[in-house]
Amino acid sequence: MAAAADGLGSTTIDTTQLNMSVTDPTAWATAMNNLGMVPVGLAGQQLVTDSICVPGFDPSLSMMTGITPINPMIPGMGLVPPPPTDVPVVKEIIHCKSCTLFPPNPNLPPPSTRERPPGCKTVFVGGLPENATEEIIQEVFEQCGDITAIRKSKKNFCHIRFAEEFMVDKAIYLSGYRMRLGSSTDKKDSGRLHVDFAQARDDFYEWECKQRMLAREERHRRKMEEDRLRPPSPPAIMHYSEHEATLLAEKLKDDSKFSEAITVLLTWIERGEVNRRSANQFYSMVQSANSHVRRLMNEKATHEQEMEQAKESFKNALTGILTQFEQIVAVFNASTRQKAWDHFSKAQRKNIDIWRKHSEELRNAHSEQLMGIRREEEMEMSDDDSGDNPSKKLRVDESALTAQAYALKEENDSLRWQLDAYRNEVELLKQEKGQLFRTEESLTKDQQLKFLQQTMQGMQQQLLSIQEELNNKKSELEQAKEEQTHTQARLKVLQEQEINVLTVALVNQEREKNSEKRSQGLKSEKEALLIGIISTFLHVHPFGANIEYLWSYMQQLDSRISANEIEMLLMRLPRMFKQEFTGVGATLEKRWKFCAFEGIKTT
Repeated sequence: MAAAADGLGSTTIDTTQLNMSVTDPTAWATAMNNLGMVPVGLAGQQLVTDSICVPGFDPSLSMMTGITPINPMIPGMGLVPPPPTDVPVVKEIIHCKSCTLFPPNPNLPPPSTRERPPGCKTVFVGGLPENATEEIIQEVFEQCGDITAIRKSKKNFCHIRFAEEFMVDKAIYLSGYRMRLGSSTDKKDSGRLHVDFAQARDDFYEWECKQRMLAREERHRRKMEEDRLRPPSPPAIMHYSEHEATLLAEKLKDDSKFSEAITVLLTWIERGEVNRRSANQFYSMVQSANSHVRRLMNEKATHEQEMEQAKESFKNALTGILTQFEQIVAVFNASTRQKAWDHFSKAQRKNIDIWRKHSEELRNAHSEQLMGIRREEEMEMSDDDSGDNPSKKLRVDESALTAQAYALKEENDSLRWQLDAYRNEVELLKQEKGQLFRTEESLTKDQQLKFLQQTMQGMQQQLLSIQEELNNKKSELEQAKEEQTHTQARLKVLQEQEINVLTVALVNQEREKNSEKRSQGLKSEKEALLIGIISTFLHVHPFGANIEYLWSYMQQLDSRISANEIEMLLMRLPRMFKQEFTGVGATLEKRWKFCAFEGIKTT
């Protein structure tokens, strides 16, 4: 049933002030306040307030976002606050000039309504008295808002169209009231109102127009946003002419304008501007572009030289920092000796111990960083040598002899650093010896100097022996290179076996290096807790797990723990955890397993 908006002028009648007798104004106002409505009958107040409705309610979300239209009168949806379940809804008598509205029984369930159509502005009003006129109907429902049209049927119902959608919610509030005209009790002068949503073509058409307008605005907004974020278009390139070609040739010779000019030249060539008449000009421009190759190579060489100088300065600065760290650690070590340690208080000893540990950690970290830089330089030098002679690209590095030689180099470097540390201590002791008198303390320092000199001599002998072993290994490597020329055909077959031998040798070397670290016991309660967690984790993984997988699990418990710390802890306990290698070649993987039960069985 469509609303008769056409042919009917919108009637505007001043809102009348309703008065009613109230026996207990306080109780009545409290009841109406619980419902979220202003009491009826007060001067200047509407029949139903805007607070229980949704001004500008837009159920058109289905068109824009695919959301089903929401009926604002459904309790629990959040648009209109549902009435309290424990407090019954109390409606009061409404007095008008021509009629009186009596509220329904509060114990009865609320009247049912149909699903709200989108953009609904029209209501169906049934149960009207037979003698009700349009003036009486307008008098009652104009309190809900501006009425644009009333279409009354010969039967006891009508359709009312309001100016806004939220006015429909106010009209629904009157559903269930009994209407009596004047003071007559005649059947023709009384009836029970039933107010419900009505589906009108005009309402739906206006709603669709509004949604299309919103969609256009949204598309316009998105287009404006895309235009704002779109990168600017490249500048237009001029067409080819002899005059432009002459200017471009000058720009190609200028270093500051070369990038812009080479782009124009490329565009002209791609457009097909090269012909017999212009070939000479294009050849000269290409020749000018080629002359910039030497400049670019010189710039590259300059930057490479600057990079090498920066690397060298960084390495020198790092070496100086490491030397100062060694001196600071030497000061702390001297302070912890008994002749000086006894004179410090307990708090001072604690602070000195903390500072010493912190300095040693920093010294070790910088030492590892410097060793890594030196390894990279050695690897670069070895790569250069292999590039000069193709015969050196043979896979001799995969043999066990190369692994042993590399391990001996690392031991040699570590012993050199220890020797430098001892030399620094000796220099510090010499300085102290020159400043102090020949007392008992100087005598003890002489003894320490002698002891340090003896240790230095022992380390020098050890270095000489290691160098001899290194020379022997080099000679063996040369012999192996000569032999490998005869065994290239067998190398492919035995490649996997050599890789396994290499991995076993590397494991043995790592076990020998870390034997002292493994022999140490647990240092703190945190390590004991970590061992328990790692044991449980590896016990439920019978095939083992790599260190990255184990570290990612421990990160969930303690974000400050590192993978290196976990690996060092596992290597210190060889009777509880063992490391195995699985896979071949590129798939080679190190996995840790829990072996404490095997150790118990063997013992």
